Amino acid sequence: MSHLPLTNIALPVPFASIQAEHVPAAIDALIRSADERLQSIAQLGSASESLTYAGTLGALDDATEELEYATSLVSHLEATLGSPELRDAYTAVLPQVSAFYTGITLSEPLYATLRAFAASPTGKTLGSDQARHLDKTLAEFRRSGAELSAADKDRLRSIDISLAEYTLAFSQKVVDATAAFELVIDDSTPGARDLVAGLPDGVLSAARASAASKNLNGYRFTLQAPSYGPVMSFAHSRELREKMYRAHVTRASGADGNAAYDNRQLVSDILRLRREKARLLGFAHFADLVTNDRMAKSGAQALEFVEMLEARLRPTFERENAALAAYAASRGHTGSLEPWDIAYYAEMQRRDNYDFDEETIRPYFPLGPVTQGMFDIATRLYGVVIERDPAAPVWHSDVSAWTVTDGNGRRLGGFYLDLFPRETKRDGAWMAGIVDRLPSTQRERENIAVIVGNMSPPRAPGQPALLSHREVETLFHEFGHMMHHVLSEVPIRSMAGTRVASDFVELPSMIMENWCWAPEALDRFARHHESGSPLPSHVRERMLAARTYRAANALMRQVGFSTVDLMLHTAYDPAIHGDVLDYARTLFARFSPAPLPGDYAMLTSFSHLFSSPVGYAAGYYSYQWSEVLQADAFVEFETHGVLNSAVGDRFRRTILARGDTRDPGELYREFLGRDPDVSALMTRLGMTS
Repeated sequence: MSHLPLTNIALPVPFASIQAEHVPAAIDALIRSADERLQSIAQLGSASESLTYAGTLGALDDATEELEYATSLVSHLEATLGSPELRDAYTAVLPQVSAFYTGITLSEPLYATLRAFAASPTGKTLGSDQARHLDKTLAEFRRSGAELSAADKDRLRSIDISLAEYTLAFSQKVVDATAAFELVIDDSTPGARDLVAGLPDGVLSAARASAASKNLNGYRFTLQAPSYGPVMSFAHSRELREKMYRAHVTRASGADGNAAYDNRQLVSDILRLRREKARLLGFAHFADLVTNDRMAKSGAQALEFVEMLEARLRPTFERENAALAAYAASRGHTGSLEPWDIAYYAEMQRRDNYDFDEETIRPYFPLGPVTQGMFDIATRLYGVVIERDPAAPVWHSDVSAWTVTDGNGRRLGGFYLDLFPRETKRDGAWMAGIVDRLPSTQRERENIAVIVGNMSPPRAPGQPALLSHREVETLFHEFGHMMHHVLSEVPIRSMAGTRVASDFVELPSMIMENWCWAPEALDRFARHHESGSPLPSHVRERMLAARTYRAANALMRQVGFSTVDLMLHTAYDPAIHGDVLDYARTLFARFSPAPLPGDYAMLTSFSHLFSSPVGYAAGYYSYQWSEVLQADAFVEFETHGVLNSAVGDRFRRTILARGDTRDPGELYREFLGRDPDVSALMTRLGMTS
């Protein structure tokens, strides 16, 4: 197998060597190898006196490591490069991989061996980390169908294969639908100047460059965030804003008449299969299945949490929207505000209220100094050193590689940054772990991760990429996830790094966003790309003052996503509620500052919910759950100094390094000394009533 770059975990990761043609043979070989290891565990049987942790749970952790590495790499390259060959190769092996993983927890002999070990003298006297590993593994087997009948196990295998195929197809159609749209304004078109009026010079330059790259004249706008966002916020033309908005919220819904990009049936099929899977496994609905091992514990408690937030936010939300409507009227707007008006007038109102325009501060956030400042903050907080690794192979010329070492020069791992949009690349931003270090074991290597984004690229050759402050927040967010992975000190792979409850995993990422706002941190990286001068203090103060502008709307939007998610995975029944897009649109409308159009179909591009068999399905509330945790936890940094190394070290030791070795609530209390309190978040947002 060594001739295939996917079959052995290698450092540096050979990204540049992996080709689509390697995928089928590598996956076949790795599944066979993993299956042989699993069979060896299963054959141990119930001879409890011969069972050991290393021979059972340890071996189970080992068995799929190479396969997980290979599938992670292929999935990553399919998402970031998206060539037809990689797509086809990944699509072809996905059913095989899904069936294999489903089969692990459905294996009666394997489950019997684990139960026998749990009942053995050794199994009853394990240390705390290994005991938790055993308890969680047995619970996962039960939750995944280990005790089902043979017929139900067969049906579960079929469901899991279909979910893997359908969710991959969903994500690919979103990519294709996004890439298929373009709005080109030719200079010779009557009224062209009026259509682009209000857009900042940098946005216009980028739109011209985009048009030129397609051998077109004028300006080319797309649905990728660096193009779409500025149009919605700055374009004076309602016509342009409406066209872009409607294209965005109907992506992959068949609205453009292209059946190849239509996700409507996939949404219905995925929800149907999730409902069936949950009931097959003995749960009332998919949300109960998903939250069973998370901090929320049930779909009802997750829904109760988001309903509490909605109630807290509603009065301020309504006041903000009334104020915006009055402001728009004062600026000459007639009639009700439409969804494509909200960002435009909100940006205008923010500029007037705070004398602050986010677009004008882009020159102070060049990508290079921002990333270096981010690394310096990590050094202060966690004692690590981050340096460029120019020799590491990468998968695209946009990508850069970095190493992470501790204060003693010990290399902990590395990561890669791939931050600019491409037409065949999935939208959004994410972090993914590729290799686990697993200290003090025979498998000790390095922690390797990738950070992927779709941020503003350089607007002209030879120019730096200038980020919006929101993009800086996104970068810090994903960097927080990466630090959670790279600073893991857990030797058990299935409990290491970010493999924690999804309503806890956003704590390390969200708390990192706070350093984008703290003056002591901003002074380290907010520097003008030409003069090197710091962000002027009066601009910084206005930016900080504007932080809570329409804060209730921002959080209410997220609560709306979570409510739709939970209702789809608890209450929705097509026989009762009818078309899923109509049902979701009615729910979304409750959280929208303006009436939604009748063709609103954001659900068909809602990748968080439908691009993975589980992913953030019935778990989108995790963002708000972790928002409460991080706001409360950051008070500890504010109290002692936001760059206080002692507090940073405590956060590293109690949260980042510990993975899932203890209940997340216990880890949080160990760091903060008490349970979380929602008051810190409400105070930050200016909602203390």
